[in-house]
Amino acid sequence: QVQLVESGGGLVQPGGSLRLSCAASGFIFRRYAMSWYRQAPGKERELVATITSAGSTINYADSVKGRFTISRDNAKNTVYLQMNSLKPEDTAVYYCKVPAYRDWGQGTQVTVSS
Repeated sequence: QVQLVESGGGLVQPGGSLRLSCAASGFIFRRYAMSWYRQAPGKERELVATITSAGSTINYADSVKGRFTISRDNAKNTVYLQMNSLKPEDTAVYYCKVPAYRDWGQGTQVTVSS
């Protein structure tokens, strides 16, 4: 079955950076688009970024454009989210997901605070 394991979250000061990773298994990773979502306390889960199977097309939410970069390594079955210039409003639990499947990982907490 699909397994998604997110890592790399933590506490960072405003303006700082973090790199999230998502290790995927249980499906043929290189054939599927991948997405990152986030859910802040009291808010609905929102789509942050999506990358197609070969990485040729990438889309971002307006709120993270120019600050976040999604990438993937199909040899390692891993998708990444590089987050720069972090703001307090980026605080959330971040999840990776295969758009074609319903499964979610456990998420990784990102807290941006001074």
